[in-house]
Amino acid sequence: MTDILPPNGYTDGDVDTNPTTQISLEALAAARYSRRQALLRGAGATTMAVLGTSVLSACGSDDTETTLVVSAGDNAATSSGRVVVLTGSVTAGNTSVSKSAWAQNSGPDVDLTISGLTATFIAPAVEAATDLVFGFAVTNADGETAVSTTTIRVSPAVLGFTAVAHSLEDIAVVPAGYSVTVMTRLGDPLAAGVAAYANDGTDDNFAQRIGDHGDALHFFGLSAAGSRDDSSSTRGLMVQNHENLSTQYLHPNGPTNVSTGPRPADEAKKEIEAHGVSVSEYIDGGDRSWSYVASSSFNRRITPMTPMAFHGPAAGSAMLVTAYSNAGTAGRGTINNCANGISGWGTNLTCEENWAGYFRRDASDAALRTGNELRALARYGVTSKTGNYAWSTVASTDAMFQKWNATITGASAAADYRYEPNQYGWVVEIDPYDPTSAPRKRTALGRCGHEGAFVRAVAGQKIGVYMGDDSRGEYLYKYVSNTAFDAADTDASDRLAVGDKYLDAGTLYVAKFNADGTGQWLPLVYGSVPSLPATGTYPEYVFADQADILVNTRLAADALGATPMDRPEWTAGNPVTGEIYLTLTNSNASKRPLNGTDAANPRHYGDPNLSGKTSYGNPNGHIIRLREDGDTTGATTFAWDIYLFGADATDFPSDANVNVSGLTTSNDFSSPDGLYFSRDTNPAGEINPVLWIETDDGAMTDRTNCMLLAALPGHVGDGGATTLTNKDSTGATAQQATFAGTAATAANLRRFLVGPVQCEITGIDMTPDGRTLFVGIQHPGESGDAAAPSSHWPDSQAGTTAATVRPRSAIIAITKDDGGIIGL
Repeated sequence: MTDILPPNGYTDGDVDTNPTTQISLEALAAARYSRRQALLRGAGATTMAVLGTSVLSACGSDDTETTLVVSAGDNAATSSGRVVVLTGSVTAGNTSVSKSAWAQNSGPDVDLTISGLTATFIAPAVEAATDLVFGFAVTNADGETAVSTTTIRVSPAVLGFTAVAHSLEDIAVVPAGYSVTVMTRLGDPLAAGVAAYANDGTDDNFAQRIGDHGDALHFFGLSAAGSRDDSSSTRGLMVQNHENLSTQYLHPNGPTNVSTGPRPADEAKKEIEAHGVSVSEYIDGGDRSWSYVASSSFNRRITPMTPMAFHGPAAGSAMLVTAYSNAGTAGRGTINNCANGISGWGTNLTCEENWAGYFRRDASDAALRTGNELRALARYGVTSKTGNYAWSTVASTDAMFQKWNATITGASAAADYRYEPNQYGWVVEIDPYDPTSAPRKRTALGRCGHEGAFVRAVAGQKIGVYMGDDSRGEYLYKYVSNTAFDAADTDASDRLAVGDKYLDAGTLYVAKFNADGTGQWLPLVYGSVPSLPATGTYPEYVFADQADILVNTRLAADALGATPMDRPEWTAGNPVTGEIYLTLTNSNASKRPLNGTDAANPRHYGDPNLSGKTSYGNPNGHIIRLREDGDTTGATTFAWDIYLFGADATDFPSDANVNVSGLTTSNDFSSPDGLYFSRDTNPAGEINPVLWIETDDGAMTDRTNCMLLAALPGHVGDGGATTLTNKDSTGATAQQATFAGTAATAANLRRFLVGPVQCEITGIDMTPDGRTLFVGIQHPGESGDAAAPSSHWPDSQAGTTAATVRPRSAIIAITKDDGGIIGL
């Protein structure tokens, strides 16, 4: 910390928290001040009020003073979230201390950790500079007692680390003063008796191992007794999505016949089970020394074969009927799980994103479908002949493999898997505290390529769930419950039943962004959604009922004229203002041509990389934010602006048409993906919360690996209107008006982490106390192969690695060496 006054008796750093003998608070109040000491230490009115008038009466005459003199240290200054160490001392008299004590006299309450003559605390969140006064008392071996006070002035939170530079190293680079611990990795065992991961392609049983391509994550607190405890920062359940695969490292020599089949059953089973969700117990062994408990009874894998129940308006629809569930009310598994959402009642929402490519459709299928079915299949991209991994080509009648064949082969939908694709693309609710519970697919939230589902649960307001559909040209959605949130449901024991209450009955909306900085939520409700006109390929699509709208949400949003966005991904909400942030990762010239921009997606330009290739469209992406009118989740209108524009500051140091936010090499970024606000249970999430931005970049990765940035954002409207001049590959230009937030500076945006080679930074959460940050590192070395891995992370984090070690996706725990709040 650089802003401390002369630090006599005051430091910013570690302290031993072992308690020793302490004087009582009553002794503080009755302590005898020397007249000279009181004058020198400048005891204020607040101190007198707490210690009482007995202090004054004990002083006696001007010539009377005790031999003992103590010091609480000089007054000093700091900012929210910093570690403050108060160091008391005996400056005169008998220095043999019998008892000592620290107490807070005034200012926002803090938790003091006392060790001998020192006391440590975390500076609290404040809106303006605020004084905290502390009293220090000592009784020596002669029975004399003396008291001193010190004042610590705390200023509002600031980013408190030096920005991390661009990096192409094969490690996770964090700022000076921070440390990295590698946590759960691909293949780590989740049950007793499961062998350690060999990492040579021979491992199996991924139904009891950490899956591949870890994505969104969340730390659910556990008490020492093993029950739910949202305040716990020392024990918890890590719930993580497993989005996809690096098949070249899963098998001894890469996958067999992955393009056309037939696939070996053991390979396909391993790949299927490596998808889904994992639950693993994390524990702090002391002073944030984190590890995971491989044999915990809470550990769980949820795979594409885990039984699940459908809930909400589409449950029981004919469009969900399969050979597994003739009633259309049950299904098996979840896949391509990307971002997440956390309910207000202790459950996890996992989101199914690019699920469509896993399915097979033979050429014979088209002739057996209706025009509406073909239109819906095409809109969602279920067009592959074999599926991404050709699982259905396994020579087996096992449903684990055959469910991926969406070709019509039976006499009815109950005899085959023609509607199995309709069983995916949902938001899935999981109770992490109950390993026996069946997850529930919440159909009221619609079916698309769900990236995430940020939940805003405010007592007295209806539940709001904000969701991006991760594909270029797709939409932003919001679900609003029919019922207002009852705070009593926060701690309900039947958590999935609470989900039934709020997530099964409500209204789904899609966003339309207007050119004037306003927007509307358009209701996706049967009777208000018009039919889709016929095209040269497909007949008119008339929605049959609400289930049809929810199963074919993209078609319904098309019919309402929603605003196509530049690949809408994660959503996050500012816990103080309620404003919603949405990452728009990028777009290309096809989806965002020069004359196809709009105010909410305003850029078309060319971004060169070091190989000389230039990508046109919006290759670096941007982050948009909105504020609901009336600050209520049920609002149907909102205001918006663009918070940040991604850009390569080396290529565009001062081009205001591309580097609109004025980024520098200390905070430039490309392709924002993950978004997260610090928890509001610690200073980083209070008053002016820290926003964390993760990247999944393909435009700047020849200059730097993917990264994590920390920001102190403002609010919607803190910038102003601007007009950009866009330019395409021919040199033609076009004007586009938009609304940009205030410019980035070193004070409000800094790079916090750069990941290893060819990774994506995705998945982020912190402990409630804000002193540990968990971050996901996905698919390091994704361009290599088993014979020549292009990354050796996480083994490389230690600095020495054999050239043949295969990379693994993993979670890291980041802690501040002085024990302070991450980022501040």
